[in-house]
Amino acid sequence: MTVQVMKYARELLELEIPSETVGETEAILDELPELLEALSDPTAKVEKKHRVIDRIFPEEIRDFLKLLCDNEVCGDIKDIFKAANSMMPKSKSDVTAELKCVVPPTERQLEGIRRFISAKFGYENVNVKVTEDSSVGSGFVLSVDNSVFDWSREGRMRQLKEKIEKTYEKPAQSMTEIISILKSEIDEFEIEAKDKEIGFVTWAGDGIVNINGIDHAMYGEVVIFDTGTKGMVQEIRRDSIGCILLGDDDNICEGTRVVRTLKKAGIPVSEGYLGRVTNALGAPIDGKGEIAASQYRPIENDAPGIVDRKSVCVPMETGILSIDSMFPIGRGQRELIIGDRQTGKTSIAIDAILNQKGKNVVCIYVPIGQKASTVAKIVNTLKSNGAMDYTAVIASTASESAAMQYIAPYAGTALAEYFMYSGKDVLIVYDDLSKHAVAYRALSLLLERSPGREAYPGDVFYLHSRLLERSANLRDDLGGSITALPIVETQAGDVSAYIPTNVISITDGQIFLESSLFFSGMRPAVNVGLSVSRVGGAAQTKAMKKAAGSIRIDLAQYREMEIFTQFSSDLDDNTKSRLEYGKTLMELLKQPLCSPLPMYVQVITLCAATHKLFDGIELSRLPQYRKELIKYMNESFPEISEEIKSTGLLTDETTALICKAAEQFREIWNNKSEA
Repeated sequence: MTVQVMKYARELLELEIPSETVGETEAILDELPELLEALSDPTAKVEKKHRVIDRIFPEEIRDFLKLLCDNEVCGDIKDIFKAANSMMPKSKSDVTAELKCVVPPTERQLEGIRRFISAKFGYENVNVKVTEDSSVGSGFVLSVDNSVFDWSREGRMRQLKEKIEKTYEKPAQSMTEIISILKSEIDEFEIEAKDKEIGFVTWAGDGIVNINGIDHAMYGEVVIFDTGTKGMVQEIRRDSIGCILLGDDDNICEGTRVVRTLKKAGIPVSEGYLGRVTNALGAPIDGKGEIAASQYRPIENDAPGIVDRKSVCVPMETGILSIDSMFPIGRGQRELIIGDRQTGKTSIAIDAILNQKGKNVVCIYVPIGQKASTVAKIVNTLKSNGAMDYTAVIASTASESAAMQYIAPYAGTALAEYFMYSGKDVLIVYDDLSKHAVAYRALSLLLERSPGREAYPGDVFYLHSRLLERSANLRDDLGGSITALPIVETQAGDVSAYIPTNVISITDGQIFLESSLFFSGMRPAVNVGLSVSRVGGAAQTKAMKKAAGSIRIDLAQYREMEIFTQFSSDLDDNTKSRLEYGKTLMELLKQPLCSPLPMYVQVITLCAATHKLFDGIELSRLPQYRKELIKYMNESFPEISEEIKSTGLLTDETTALICKAAEQFREIWNNKSEA
């Protein structure tokens, strides 16, 4: 129904017109359809319509009908009456309850049940329909409206089972202690007389289920089907509930019973998730057994407020020279990695994880819609480099449903928040949010939400903003930080597409990877012009800040000069010097996979480069030259690295010492080359 119809339906209810009068008006319109046509005629005079209303309709409803005529909405009268009738509170006078039992109750017992229902639900007249059902075993099952009170043998066994399962969550030191706890729980067990709100499936398909009956379900609540499959409420309509399935839809069909859990969707969390691979629900998929959980955190959680945060000021070093020098990332920052497919986006994120070894940072990698073989390869890379000790992988592969891919990044963030509020610094990688948006689009279209630009729903911006806003650098008294590295894939380098522009506006900067640079051999293929970090130097050590100097401007000038001079043969010495310096910088910024550089190595490299101490070296031999230069400095001038690591500063004396050491090594290198 339209917004206009709902508006007038609410006005009709506010006027408190007797239902008999509304019914009489509907009967008149049904008997005289030509009267409705006359009132709906836009060419007829309003005064004439008012006179007809005064002569024919009951006095209580005349003013409301005149209002409809004045606003030319008489054509919607029947829809307005229908909407008002559905919005009207249900009568609490009569109800019929169903009682399933093995032995029929006595009249005295029935009277007690009637009094219970009357007191619980407020009905005046209660009728109880008794059905003999041997499957109940013992006790009985009482159904009133959408509520069920299960005092059957099966219901009591189910309660006892749930109680015992909760007992296993309690820490115990020995088997004797476990047996003691179980005995205590069984001895103290009492049947709880709680009602469960139930509903029934009206439609199921493509991982989406429509449910009637659970009228009080809340958004994001977990519901359980008779088959044991769990679902999450995603759409609350006036007459039904839309739910996404978090498992197989086998055996779920029209009429399947659904029970509310009164619990928001979440995952178990603990330190035990480090080194493990799980799915979006926190269940292990690496074959290493169950994971002991210490808490349960909702996957949807409010982002920290402004007063709970502090400014980003501690660097989160990636070990990648081009990023740490020009686009520094700080703890608590959200830095987007964006580019076409197969340009090295995931490689940058994995290198950042590898570089956190020994820095007391917890890493969480969330692949969304990736091939299972790709995820396995990445996990093996992390294992071989010793990074799984401080990394958790929450995977939702391409073979999983859109619902699982949708909740995966939120589940990863819930685990990250557990560590953050424990006082730790966390690095989380979402790989990638383009596939996440596609999964959400599929769910929204199946839930019959209106499509917008590129068929995405209207709240797709909120989808990612509420996710990334949970990354923060908390005050010292509240916890640690979450640093987010979301990845977004572009098509033919188009950063103006819907999802890329959304995520760019949410994040604190982006690292743009260019296909042409990648194919020319520049890896990582970072585009200096389009990449930016909005935190900037606040997230750099003073040594790195000083060493980087004007390197970004120098590279931009080189790229521009290279374009203008590619067709020129006659170049002056100054231009040739600038081009040679630019080529040297580009070569120094190349870095192989899984080879993050320590901060002091980056500082020494940049310091030597900005002082033109790499000029004149053959580009093909430059990587080997730099490697041996660092080795020479570590052996002959260990005080340089110790000074930079301990103080984080690059003093003039240290700079002079680096230049002196580089010049001495240059002589050694030249002599070796001549020999």
